[in-house]
Amino acid sequence: MQARVNWLTLFHHRTKGIRQPWQNGGVTLDNLTPRQSSLPTLRRLRAVSVSLVFAAALATAGCSLPTAGSPAPAPSLPSASAEAATDPATPAQPPTAEQAFADRVQTSLDKLSATTKAPNRDQMMAAMLEAGAVQEKVEVSIDITPTGLAVDAIEAASPVESACVIGQVRDGKAAVTILPILASGRCFVGDQH
Repeated sequence: MQARVNWLTLFHHRTKGIRQPWQNGGVTLDNLTPRQSSLPTLRRLRAVSVSLVFAAALATAGCSLPTAGSPAPAPSLPSASAEAATDPATPAQPPTAEQAFADRVQTSLDKLSATTKAPNRDQMMAAMLEAGAVQEKVEVSIDITPTGLAVDAIEAASPVESACVIGQVRDGKAAVTILPILASGRCFVGDQH
Protein backbone atom coordinates (compact mmCIF):
# COMPACT_ATOMS: atom_id res chain seq x y z
CA MET A 1 0.00 0.00 0.00
CA GLN A 2 1.23 3.27 -0.86
CA ALA A 3 2.06 5.59 1.96
CA ARG A 4 0.11 8.75 2.09
CA VAL A 5 2.23 11.75 1.72
CA ASN A 6 1.34 14.74 3.79
CA TRP A 7 2.36 17.65 1.66
CA LEU A 8 2.38 20.09 4.53
CA THR A 9 4.76 17.91 6.56
CA LEU A 10 7.01 17.55 3.55
CA PHE A 11 6.99 21.30 2.93
CA HIS A 12 7.70 21.98 6.60
CA HIS A 13 10.75 19.68 6.62
CA ARG A 14 12.20 21.26 3.50
CA THR A 15 11.87 24.83 4.78
CA LYS A 16 12.81 24.24 8.38
CA GLY A 17 14.33 27.39 9.92
CA ILE A 18 13.15 29.73 7.15
CA ARG A 19 10.22 31.97 7.98
CA GLN A 20 7.57 31.79 5.38
CA PRO A 21 5.26 34.70 4.48
CA TRP A 22 2.21 32.63 5.39
CA GLN A 23 3.43 32.22 8.98
CA ASN A 24 2.60 34.84 11.65
CA GLY A 25 -0.14 36.43 9.58
CA GLY A 26 2.19 37.39 6.77
CA VAL A 27 4.21 39.78 8.94
CA THR A 28 7.94 39.46 8.54
CA LEU A 29 10.87 41.59 9.51
CA ASP A 30 11.37 42.41 5.83
CA ASN A 31 8.09 44.28 5.41
CA LEU A 32 8.19 46.22 8.72
CA THR A 33 9.13 49.90 8.68
CA PRO A 34 11.37 51.23 11.42
CA ARG A 35 9.62 53.33 14.06
CA GLN A 36 10.48 57.00 13.86
CA SER A 37 11.30 59.00 16.96
CA SER A 38 8.58 61.36 18.14
CA LEU A 39 11.13 63.80 19.60
CA PRO A 40 11.17 66.20 16.60
CA THR A 41 7.37 66.26 16.60
CA LEU A 42 7.30 67.14 20.30
CA ARG A 43 9.80 69.94 19.73
CA ARG A 44 7.70 71.38 16.91
CA LEU A 45 4.54 71.14 19.02
CA ARG A 46 6.27 72.87 21.94
CA ALA A 47 7.57 75.67 19.70
CA VAL A 48 4.12 76.25 18.19
CA SER A 49 2.41 76.31 21.59
CA VAL A 50 4.99 78.73 23.04
CA SER A 51 4.56 81.08 20.09
CA LEU A 52 0.74 80.93 20.43
CA VAL A 53 0.94 81.77 24.12
CA PHE A 54 3.28 84.66 23.37
CA ALA A 55 0.96 85.98 20.64
CA ALA A 56 -2.05 85.71 22.95
CA ALA A 57 -0.20 87.59 25.67
CA LEU A 58 0.62 90.39 23.25
CA ALA A 59 -2.94 90.55 21.97
CA THR A 60 -4.50 90.69 25.43
CA ALA A 61 -1.99 93.21 26.71
CA GLY A 62 -2.73 95.51 23.79
CA CYS A 63 0.88 96.44 23.38
CA SER A 64 3.52 96.18 20.71
CA LEU A 65 7.14 95.32 20.95
CA PRO A 66 9.33 98.42 21.30
CA THR A 67 11.91 98.98 18.62
CA ALA A 68 15.44 100.10 19.30
CA GLY A 69 14.86 103.68 18.09
CA SER A 70 11.42 104.22 19.64
CA PRO A 71 11.12 106.83 22.36
CA ALA A 72 10.07 105.91 25.88
CA PRO A 73 6.33 106.27 26.57
CA ALA A 74 5.33 109.58 28.09
CA PRO A 75 4.05 109.45 31.67
CA SER A 76 0.29 109.70 31.93
CA LEU A 77 -1.20 112.98 33.02
CA PRO A 78 -3.34 113.07 36.15
CA SER A 79 -7.06 113.18 35.56
CA ALA A 80 -9.18 116.25 36.21
CA SER A 81 -10.85 114.60 39.21
CA ALA A 82 -7.46 113.81 40.77
CA GLU A 83 -6.39 117.43 40.28
CA ALA A 84 -9.62 118.70 41.80
CA ALA A 85 -9.13 116.47 44.84
CA THR A 86 -5.55 117.64 45.42
CA ASP A 87 -5.85 121.27 44.32
CA PRO A 88 -6.96 123.39 47.30
CA ALA A 89 -8.12 126.23 45.01
CA THR A 90 -10.88 124.04 43.53
CA PRO A 91 -13.82 123.65 45.92
CA ALA A 92 -14.97 120.09 46.65
CA GLN A 93 -18.38 119.10 45.35
CA PRO A 94 -20.94 118.89 48.13
CA PRO A 95 -22.34 115.39 48.71
CA THR A 96 -25.68 114.56 47.16
CA ALA A 97 -28.75 114.21 49.39
CA GLU A 98 -28.51 110.42 49.00
CA GLN A 99 -24.85 110.38 50.01
CA ALA A 100 -25.39 112.69 52.99
CA PHE A 101 -28.26 110.52 54.23
CA ALA A 102 -26.21 107.34 53.62
CA ASP A 103 -23.41 108.76 55.80
CA ARG A 104 -25.88 109.50 58.62
CA VAL A 105 -27.39 106.00 58.32
CA GLN A 106 -23.90 104.45 58.45
CA THR A 107 -23.11 106.37 61.65
CA SER A 108 -26.43 105.39 63.23
CA LEU A 109 -26.09 101.70 62.28
CA ASP A 110 -22.49 101.62 63.49
CA LYS A 111 -23.69 102.75 66.92
CA LEU A 112 -26.46 100.14 66.86
CA SER A 113 -24.17 97.28 65.75
CA ALA A 114 -21.73 98.17 68.53
CA THR A 115 -24.44 97.37 71.09
CA THR A 116 -26.05 94.30 69.47
CA LYS A 117 -24.98 91.78 66.84
CA ALA A 118 -28.53 91.03 65.70
CA PRO A 119 -30.90 93.98 66.15
CA ASN A 120 -34.66 93.56 65.86
CA ARG A 121 -37.08 95.53 63.68
CA ASP A 122 -37.79 98.19 66.29
CA GLN A 123 -34.09 98.87 66.81
CA MET A 124 -33.52 99.19 63.04
CA MET A 125 -36.48 101.58 62.75
CA ALA A 126 -35.09 103.70 65.61
CA ALA A 127 -31.66 103.82 63.94
CA MET A 128 -33.18 104.97 60.63
CA LEU A 129 -35.25 107.65 62.39
CA GLU A 130 -32.15 108.81 64.26
CA ALA A 131 -30.43 109.25 60.87
CA GLY A 132 -33.28 111.50 59.73
CA ALA A 133 -35.60 109.18 57.81
CA VAL A 134 -39.36 109.76 57.65
CA GLN A 135 -41.12 106.99 59.61
CA GLU A 136 -43.88 106.43 57.02
CA LYS A 137 -41.32 105.79 54.27
CA VAL A 138 -38.92 103.50 56.17
CA GLU A 139 -39.04 99.83 55.20
CA VAL A 140 -37.56 97.23 57.57
CA SER A 141 -37.09 93.55 56.68
CA ILE A 142 -38.39 90.78 58.90
CA ASP A 143 -36.33 89.73 61.92
CA ILE A 144 -37.87 86.25 62.39
CA THR A 145 -38.21 83.67 59.60
CA PRO A 146 -41.59 82.00 58.95
CA THR A 147 -40.23 78.94 60.78
CA GLY A 148 -39.49 81.01 63.90
CA LEU A 149 -35.71 81.29 63.55
CA ALA A 150 -33.72 84.52 63.81
CA VAL A 151 -32.54 85.95 60.47
CA ASP A 152 -28.84 86.18 59.58
CA ALA A 153 -29.10 89.86 58.67
CA ILE A 154 -31.69 92.59 58.99
CA GLU A 155 -32.09 95.47 56.55
CA ALA A 156 -33.79 98.85 56.57
CA ALA A 157 -34.29 101.23 53.65
CA SER A 158 -35.67 104.66 52.98
CA PRO A 159 -36.19 106.47 49.67
CA VAL A 160 -34.29 109.73 49.21
CA GLU A 161 -34.99 111.65 45.99
CA SER A 162 -34.59 109.05 43.19
CA ALA A 163 -32.63 106.43 45.18
CA CYS A 164 -32.97 104.12 48.15
CA VAL A 165 -30.49 104.19 51.00
CA ILE A 166 -30.31 100.63 52.30
CA GLY A 167 -28.60 99.68 55.56
CA GLN A 168 -27.83 96.18 56.77
CA VAL A 169 -26.57 94.75 60.06
CA ARG A 170 -25.04 91.26 59.96
CA ASP A 171 -23.03 89.75 62.82
CA GLY A 172 -22.46 93.14 64.42
CA LYS A 173 -21.21 94.80 61.23
CA ALA A 174 -23.11 97.57 59.46
CA ALA A 175 -23.10 98.21 55.71
CA VAL A 176 -24.90 100.91 53.73
CA THR A 177 -25.48 101.18 49.98
CA ILE A 178 -27.43 103.40 47.59
CA LEU A 179 -29.59 101.71 44.95
CA PRO A 180 -32.27 102.94 42.53
CA ILE A 181 -35.91 102.99 43.62
CA LEU A 182 -37.98 100.12 42.23
CA ALA A 183 -40.73 100.77 39.69
CA SER A 184 -43.26 100.29 42.50
CA GLY A 185 -41.77 103.31 44.29
CA ARG A 186 -40.49 101.12 47.11
CA CYS A 187 -37.04 99.91 48.09
CA PHE A 188 -37.85 96.27 48.96
CA VAL A 189 -39.61 93.64 46.88
CA GLY A 190 -42.53 91.80 48.48
CA ASP A 191 -44.99 92.63 51.22
CA GLN A 192 -43.24 91.41 54.37
CA HIS A 193 -41.69 94.63 55.60
